[in-house]
Amino acid sequence: MSGVANESSSEKIIRLLEDQLAVASQQNQELTKQIESLTHQIQHLTKLLYGSKTEKSKYNTPDGQGSLFDEDDSPFPEPEHTEEQSQQTVSYTVVRKKTRKKRNDSLCDHVEVECVHHHPDQTICECCRHDMTEIGSTIVREEAKFIPAKMVKVQHIEHAYECKVCKQAVSLPAQVKRGHAPQPAIQRSLASASVLAKVLHDKFILYVPLYRQVNEWMRYGLETNDKNLSNWVIRAAHDWLSPVYDRMKALMMGKSLLHADETYGKVIRRSDGKSGQTNAYNWVYRTVPSQGPVMTLFQSALSRARSVLESFIGGFKGTIICDGYSAYGNLPDVQFANCWAHVRRYWLKADSQNGRKGVNFCDQLYRLERKFKHLSPGKRRKERMKYSKPIVDEFFQWIEDSPFFGKSALAKAADYTLNRIEGLRAFLYDGRIEIDNNPAENAIRPNVIGRKNWLFSVSEAGAQANAICLSLAETAKCNGIDFYEYVKKLLTDLPTLEIRQQPEILDQYLPWAKNIQATCAKL
Repeated sequence: MSGVANESSSEKIIRLLEDQLAVASQQNQELTKQIESLTHQIQHLTKLLYGSKTEKSKYNTPDGQGSLFDEDDSPFPEPEHTEEQSQQTVSYTVVRKKTRKKRNDSLCDHVEVECVHHHPDQTICECCRHDMTEIGSTIVREEAKFIPAKMVKVQHIEHAYECKVCKQAVSLPAQVKRGHAPQPAIQRSLASASVLAKVLHDKFILYVPLYRQVNEWMRYGLETNDKNLSNWVIRAAHDWLSPVYDRMKALMMGKSLLHADETYGKVIRRSDGKSGQTNAYNWVYRTVPSQGPVMTLFQSALSRARSVLESFIGGFKGTIICDGYSAYGNLPDVQFANCWAHVRRYWLKADSQNGRKGVNFCDQLYRLERKFKHLSPGKRRKERMKYSKPIVDEFFQWIEDSPFFGKSALAKAADYTLNRIEGLRAFLYDGRIEIDNNPAENAIRPNVIGRKNWLFSVSEAGAQANAICLSLAETAKCNGIDFYEYVKKLLTDLPTLEIRQQPEILDQYLPWAKNIQATCAKL
C-alpha cells in the first residue's frame, strides 16, 4: 500500500511540475514576443532619431530590382568594358577639352539693363599730347543691383463740378457732378490692394509670420503692429477672397475624384470650450488633372471627426483618394481608394527580410506606374489589369499565408494592408485614380511649413482666413499664377463689382480664367 501511495504522490509531483513548466513556457513565449516588439520599437525610434528620413529602398531585392525611385531597373547601368575598350576610353578622356563650370546664378531676360561706362581719367596721349580715339570696349563683369521697395502715400481726391448757368437761372435746378474714387478693399484703412497682397504673399508664400513683418513695414515707412496686420488678413479673406473660395468649392463638388488629407494645428480661443493646447485640424482637398484645372482647398476645423468631412463634401458623389484614417469611410455615394505609399511605409518600418519583401511588392507596382504615367485613363486601366493586378493578388495572398501575429511591426503592416484590401484595389479598376495620396500630402506641406513659423491661430476666424488664403495660394501655384499679382487684382477689382448680385462674375477671376492667365501669369 505504501508503494502505491508513494507512486501516486510522485505522479502528482510530476503533473505539478509539468503544469508549472507549461506556465513558464507560455510566459517565456509572451515575454519573447514582448521583447521582439520592444526591440522593433527601439530600432524604429533609433532610425527616426539618427537614420535617414528618405523612403527610398536601400536594399537589393531578391529579383535584382533597384530602388522604387530608380529610373533604370538594371543593376548594371553600364556594360562591362574589355581591356581594349578601357584603353580607348582612357585615351579619349585625356584629350577631351575642359568645359567651363556652369554658373549657379543668373538674371532673367526681363530684368532691366543698366550700363556703367568706365573711361580713362585722361584721353590725351602722353607722347604727342593729341586726343586719343576709342578703339573698343569690353564687358568685364555683370552684377545684380537691388533697389528696395518704397512706400507712397496715395491721396484719393474727389472733385465736384457745377453748372454756373443753371445755378443763375431761377427755373432750372443746379447741376452738380462729382468724381468717385474706387471702393477700397477695407474701409477706413491705410491698407491698399498692393499692401494687402504683399502681407498675404509674405505669409502664405514665404511663410513669414505677421509679427516678423512689422519691422519690415517700418523700414518702408508704414507704422503698424501684428494685431492690425491680422485684422487685415481676416477682413480681406472674409470680404473678397471667400467668394472666390466658395465658387471653387462648388466647382470641386461637381467632380468625381478628390484627394483628401488632414494635419493638426492650434487655435487658442476655441468655441468648444477646450484648451488652446488641444489640436485643431486643417483638412485639404485636391482635384486631379484629368478633370480640368487643379484646385486645392483647405478647411479649418476644431476636430478630426467624420462630421467635418461630411460638412465639406456635402453633395459630392465619387471617389476620394485618402490614407487609412477611419473617418474616411461609410459615407453615402462616396467610395474610398486607399494609398499604397502608406502601405509601403508600414512595411519599410518592419526592417526585416519579410519587411523588405513587402516593400519589394510595392516597388514593383510603382515601377509600373512610372511606365503608365503618360497613358490615357482607359489605357492605364488596361495596363494595370494586365500587369499590376497579378502583383497585387500575389502580395495579398503572401500576407494571408504568412504567420504575422502579435504586436510586431510586421504584424502591424500585415493588419494595415489586409484591412484595406478593397480600397487598395480601387486604382486597378479606374485609370483616373492615382496609386497613392501623395498629391494631397504635397498640397498640405505648405500648411505644415507655415505652422512651424505661425505656431498658432488666435481665433477661429483667423484659422478660417488662413485656410482661404492658403487655398488661393496653392491653387494659383498649380495654375502658373503669381499669387501676389493675383491677390492684388482680386482686391482691386472685386470691391468695385456686384459679385453678390451677380456671382457669375467670379468665373472671370478664377486662377485659370483667360483674364487672370493674361495679367497674373508668372514671368
